[in-house]
Amino acid sequence: MNFELTDEHRLFRETAAAFAAAEIVPHVREWDRAEEYDPAVLHALAEVGFLGLTLPAEYGGTPCDNVGYCLVLEELGVADSSIRGVISVNVGLVGKTIVGWGTEAQKRRFLPGLCDGTAIGCFALTEPSSGSDPASLRTTARRDGDGWVLNGSKIFITNGIKAAVALVFARTGEGPRGLTAFAVPTDTEGLTRHKITGKLGLRAQDTAELSLQDVRVGDDARLGEVGQGLAVALSALNRGRMSVAAGCVGIARGALEASLAYAGEREQFGRPIASFQLVQEHLAEMAVDVETSRLLTLRVADMFDRGETVTIESTIAKFHASEAAVRVADRGVQIHGGYGYIDEFPVGKYLRDARVMTLYEGTSEIQKLIIGRHLTGIAAFK
Repeated sequence: MNFELTDEHRLFRETAAAFAAAEIVPHVREWDRAEEYDPAVLHALAEVGFLGLTLPAEYGGTPCDNVGYCLVLEELGVADSSIRGVISVNVGLVGKTIVGWGTEAQKRRFLPGLCDGTAIGCFALTEPSSGSDPASLRTTARRDGDGWVLNGSKIFITNGIKAAVALVFARTGEGPRGLTAFAVPTDTEGLTRHKITGKLGLRAQDTAELSLQDVRVGDDARLGEVGQGLAVALSALNRGRMSVAAGCVGIARGALEASLAYAGEREQFGRPIASFQLVQEHLAEMAVDVETSRLLTLRVADMFDRGETVTIESTIAKFHASEAAVRVADRGVQIHGGYGYIDEFPVGKYLRDARVMTLYEGTSEIQKLIIGRHLTGIAAFK
């Protein structure tokens, strides 16, 4: 990695930090407890251009490279990863997928709404019986005249309640090549949504279960060719891993900054706990995890911007950053002692939010198998 941050990169980062301080941080505890964010924040995100980051300006997007995109997600991850996730899905999984695989008509139909917040998107891949193995999904799409009829269910879908369009992956044939992607308006008859509550972390984030019962769409809803669904999904997840890694950098940095402040103020045995060697050990290891995660993430972003293939690099970044975020947040709770266990202090939430990062968009176990296949040339799973 041989790039330097530009003035534009710094401006994106500063804008994101200021936005988070004004629009997110004052409400984080309230939203977390209520398991709901104020929908007005979508308008605010759109106003500052964050809902359209990296998407083409001709469709309402905000010109920005992937390095700038990751810097914004880091700052939002420091503030509240529930809100960071809105952008990661709307831009990284939905918007960029429509740009890469959609027709001109689909781009003009969906991208402006994704960018201005009136029609955010969700990525409907995971099913109750299909998570790490997307090729085994059971939702079906059956030809019906000049259109399709979709039946099935999806679960743990971020933005699922508020989304106006869902990228739905369905089986149109046998085997891994028998999947096809569809851009489905969520007001289509037969599509119903149920909010998922009681989550460990990302509690303010909009997470849903989708049910599709005889959902009829035209062939113009198809994204890519018939049978290209798995390729569409994997290309999206490749970008999504970078987004998750950037958010994890933010979580880890937030936990470190909170712990530094607390350790400098909290006194025991007549002196600040920051002066104790074992507390400094925690802080030092936390700082190393933050820095290595950021460098791995920005390397992926820089490679994306150069047009290079980044499958293994994005996998390494997501695996390291997600596991590091859990380690850092856990150390933060330890430094805070009992105060880390209540939500009056932020480190407990950082730990809760970090934990799911090792699960979604590819579990840590799946990331290890991808890395192992790359190293050995032998696939441990089919």
